[in-house]
Amino acid sequence: MWLLGLPWALALLVTTTSSSPSAATPDPASIFADLSPAELRAVRTFLMEQPELGLSPSQGGPLAKNSLFLVELLPPKKRAALRFLEHGGARPRREARAVIFFGAQAEPNVTELAVGPLPQPSSYRVLRFKGGRAVPFWARPMTRVEYELLHEALVAALAPLEPLLREATGFGFQNCSERCLTFSDIAPRGLGPGERRTWMVIQRFVEGFFLHPVGLEVLLDHADPEPRRWAVRQLWYNGRYFGSVQELAESHARGTLPLVRLPEPPGPPHLFSSYEPRGRFASGTPTEVHGAKVCEPQGRRYRLRGNRLEYGGWSLAFRLRSSAGLQLFDVRFSGERVAYELSVQEAIAFYGGHSPAAMQTKYMDAGWAMGASSYELARGVDCPETATFLDAHHLLDADGPVRFRHALCVFELPTGVPLRRHFDSDFQGGFHFYAGLEGRALVLRTTSTVYNYDYIWDFLLYPNGVLETKVHATGYIHATFYTPQGRRYGSRVHTHLLGNIHTHLVHYKVDLDVAGSGNSFETMDIRFENISNPWSAGARVVQPWLHREPRRREREAALPLGRPAPRYHLAVTRHHENEPSSSSIYTQNDPWDPPVTFESFIRDDETIEDQDLVAWVTVGFLHVPHAEDIPNTATPGNAVGFFLRPFNFFNEDPSVASRAPVIVRPLDPPAFSHLDIRRWTPPSPGACVHPEPFTYNGTYRQV
Repeated sequence: MWLLGLPWALALLVTTTSSSPSAATPDPASIFADLSPAELRAVRTFLMEQPELGLSPSQGGPLAKNSLFLVELLPPKKRAALRFLEHGGARPRREARAVIFFGAQAEPNVTELAVGPLPQPSSYRVLRFKGGRAVPFWARPMTRVEYELLHEALVAALAPLEPLLREATGFGFQNCSERCLTFSDIAPRGLGPGERRTWMVIQRFVEGFFLHPVGLEVLLDHADPEPRRWAVRQLWYNGRYFGSVQELAESHARGTLPLVRLPEPPGPPHLFSSYEPRGRFASGTPTEVHGAKVCEPQGRRYRLRGNRLEYGGWSLAFRLRSSAGLQLFDVRFSGERVAYELSVQEAIAFYGGHSPAAMQTKYMDAGWAMGASSYELARGVDCPETATFLDAHHLLDADGPVRFRHALCVFELPTGVPLRRHFDSDFQGGFHFYAGLEGRALVLRTTSTVYNYDYIWDFLLYPNGVLETKVHATGYIHATFYTPQGRRYGSRVHTHLLGNIHTHLVHYKVDLDVAGSGNSFETMDIRFENISNPWSAGARVVQPWLHREPRRREREAALPLGRPAPRYHLAVTRHHENEPSSSSIYTQNDPWDPPVTFESFIRDDETIEDQDLVAWVTVGFLHVPHAEDIPNTATPGNAVGFFLRPFNFFNEDPSVASRAPVIVRPLDPPAFSHLDIRRWTPPSPGACVHPEPFTYNGTYRQV
């Protein structure tokens, strides 16, 4: 059995079949590898040359055009992959998933294609969502071209407000090269299907501009493919709504507008949204010197071959898909598969507030391509100096692959607590033995910086067969302009700044294959009994017992996060090839009728006994922002995750295979003057220094 450890429930998958031995095939993990820059270019070139598609470059030009938005690996079907991995079958056809915006036609839409075979594509076919759902053009993600047009439309529309903005903020939009205003856009973009009207929070463009709203929010309708027909529909300033730009401008001109004059922002050393040090710790202990570091005194204890990662008993394949981020495949321990896939599906943040932008904010970050927001990891800060850093290449809203330097890292981490230990006292001032095994874990990490928020995504592999999935939230809070009415929706974190209450929810796919793909599901719960004491007449014993409950159908295996449904902290469903993901890049702009609806996965209430099962896990936390979230939300206390733990799967703790324990036995008790110290590693770890100075590049450029 393999245990799925959750904050709310104890859940396990029960094995029913045996797995076959792995076939010896060259580089099997590569069937799950992300597309190389050459493959990305080949797919784009092939599609651009197909006259029936009529594709134009992604950058420049109008919105009403046919353009290639996204190219990434289309993973092989599970059945084909397992035939190859387990039985020596044919290598699965390597294909790409291509997302095309067809805007230059009478009925614009978004179409997904499978393109292959790679590395030299020669054909394509249409990919369809479950139920044959089509993707309307207005559900498409935003592009750089649309943002540029939004900015132009906003600047032109707000020209009558320039005197107001200059007087209130000292910043402006018109003919701006410095002391400029900017905006953050909110989603969903409307209140129903077919809409594409976005509330935008106007901010002063200084370092950490997310924390510098000026009190103006603008609703811009940009549903029409022709930007000349875009228009401002409504405005909100300092707690009041206005039906037009002219109405707000006239109110200011008449002197009837309660104007909030913002103080001049100080320079970076004193700017509250800056990382510049300020103040001193009361203890006076040094912070100008380096602190504790991770080191590898005898070299790396893991092996990285392409996208195959091996560590102790662990072996897995990984990729960083542009749409939703980290994805593990073929996860094995001691050569036996425990999971076919473990992947991030979606990250959601629901907000509350008094301003229209705050109350409308329901971010669904797959719609912002959070996997392609994997910017450079800093050595010694984001990952230890000893880490192995890997680049990623994305073709998203670009006319060629873009290299994201050091987008992932792999490192072994001392946990700071023993994996296990025992001191066996003789209760007479001595001991029979001491034994301990140092705590270590291998970490695979990437980040997603989705505008203001930074998510740190980790998979941790422990030597005792435990796999931990964890996400930390940091970065800038999504904040709005402070009004007294807003206090019920958060905290006043600065003079004119409200930190809005919000809930983070992260969804994972866990396709467990425990000793094969034929599994069942049951939950275990603790119950209590009050029974007569069998060895003392008249006495009673209150004690816990394990209540096991088989979950035989999908509805029984959907454990609700709370009322009302549908939102589940754990749901177990039958594996289907047409249910590869629980969300999509279109849900953000079409949450009302999205092409992927997770509820449809369990609606048919299929049997889940002795079947190929997928567990869908939701973790999350409530965030009530506070002053200490300035300048950024800190990671302690803002991390969630879950564990996969073996449960009667092994005969003993598999970490006994490690050669890193220390065992101490006295040779001459009770004197204890001679000790037998058993170690299988060198007596001293040696020097622990990383000689290279800190460097950082930070660019992500087309290659």
